[in-house]
Amino acid sequence: MVQPSRRAVEDIADELRLGIPAEDLDAYHSAASGLLGSWKVVDELYARDAAPTAPVRRWSEPSDNPLGAWYVTTDLSAGVDGPLSGRRVAIKDNVAVAGIPMMNGSETVRGFVPSADATVVARLLDAGATIAGKAVCEDLCFSGASHTSKTGPVRNPWDRERTTGGSSSGSAALVASGSVDFAIGGDQGGSIRIPASFCGVVGFKPTFGLVPYTGAFPIEQSLDHLGPIASTVADAAAMLTVIAGADGKDPRQPAGIAGTDYIAALEQVDRGLRIAVVSEGFEQSNSDAGVNSVVRQAIEKLTAAGHHAEEVSVPWHKHGAALWDVISVEGATWQMVHGNAYGLNWKGAYDPQQMAFYGRQWRRDPSAFPETVKLVAIGGTYALREGFGAGYAKARNLEGVLAAAYDNVLDSYDVLVMPTLPITASKIPPADAPVEEILGRALEMLSNTSPFDVTGHPACTIPAGLTMGLPVGLMVIGKRFDDAAVLRAAHVFEQTLGTLTAPDYNKELTA
Repeated sequence: MVQPSRRAVEDIADELRLGIPAEDLDAYHSAASGLLGSWKVVDELYARDAAPTAPVRRWSEPSDNPLGAWYVTTDLSAGVDGPLSGRRVAIKDNVAVAGIPMMNGSETVRGFVPSADATVVARLLDAGATIAGKAVCEDLCFSGASHTSKTGPVRNPWDRERTTGGSSSGSAALVASGSVDFAIGGDQGGSIRIPASFCGVVGFKPTFGLVPYTGAFPIEQSLDHLGPIASTVADAAAMLTVIAGADGKDPRQPAGIAGTDYIAALEQVDRGLRIAVVSEGFEQSNSDAGVNSVVRQAIEKLTAAGHHAEEVSVPWHKHGAALWDVISVEGATWQMVHGNAYGLNWKGAYDPQQMAFYGRQWRRDPSAFPETVKLVAIGGTYALREGFGAGYAKARNLEGVLAAAYDNVLDSYDVLVMPTLPITASKIPPADAPVEEILGRALEMLSNTSPFDVTGHPACTIPAGLTMGLPVGLMVIGKRFDDAAVLRAAHVFEQTLGTLTAPDYNKELTA
């Protein structure tokens, strides 16, 4: 760090309106220069004792990318036998793979190459999986649709003119098209479950903190989740078995958190399940009648198979999206924008190279932010200036009320169910679409998924069927830290409802 000039100290004092008399500025300049000498010491110590060295790994531009779902392709393996040997996995491109470019869908990150593997990547390699590449994600992961990535839109294998959903857009498209066995997704407002639902595959958002977020580009620390996207619940369970559990580096994880053998847990069902059908999940302002019909027909099939379903009301569910709005907007403005993604004030593993790269890059050209992040920055900055974070604090404190509303029902039922999304995949906006359409398409589907990012409950989407030729998801929600029960229920339901197979993705893109 370059030592500050006296003028720089004076400018900062004026900017902060500190009221320092002119005759005292020399003293403050001297003291600040001495204080900031510690930054040089830390730089030297970090370079000597803590800075990782990126391995040399091969990667290439995708040669066959009809859905626009690959960012780069690789063929990485640790050469070990394990539970995932022979399985190919795609890694969402907000998750670090050492030595492989990471763009996070954004010009503000383009050119960054991580030096260390994210914990989930290291665990997958240790389990014998092959990393097949980095899957395109939405620009800074702030979109529920697949049109914001600076590499271009990711196309739904069921209809090439429609969104895959986001922000784990490439991850879901690659699983649905059969290009990989499973993929890592990330979820702050539904970004695992949204694309999985739109693409007709399985997406599991674990309990908050079960899977370490270490090495993934954060948005808002209290909302950040990583989890599996797969073609079946069993595959999702196999992947979760490998990636779950404490790594000692992520403050999102409670002390002593551990995973289990989620595959073995799938078979532990000896009775019909008690299903709470949450009526508010069918009553969103944009709920599609076709979606609701498919989900209700799926529930009828489950009752015919011996499960017991009852309609319940959880009025607080309709307030969940408002809590998420406040937390995600103020929180992401504070952390992802001004805090250079990681923010400060927490113990754990940071990525200083990524913070510096992204922090410099976005400040060179803030206009490179996507429309969604520009909206967040405007709304969040205004709210923070007017309320000084009190709005965030109120929403965060209401989390317990929202969580209790779900938990009170879960005391009497095994799982909650509702449509994963109120709509099916919408059309991808054209490149010259007005900002109203870009924002509308990006945020229109979050009402059922986002509340569970606030509360941290585990939630799994499985295919319920098709309406007008497009997939519809059924979301299964359970008690926090009882992820095995959610996967077990989803697996049992899948046996009745079946899975979906997308059309041949090698066909020519529609005009």
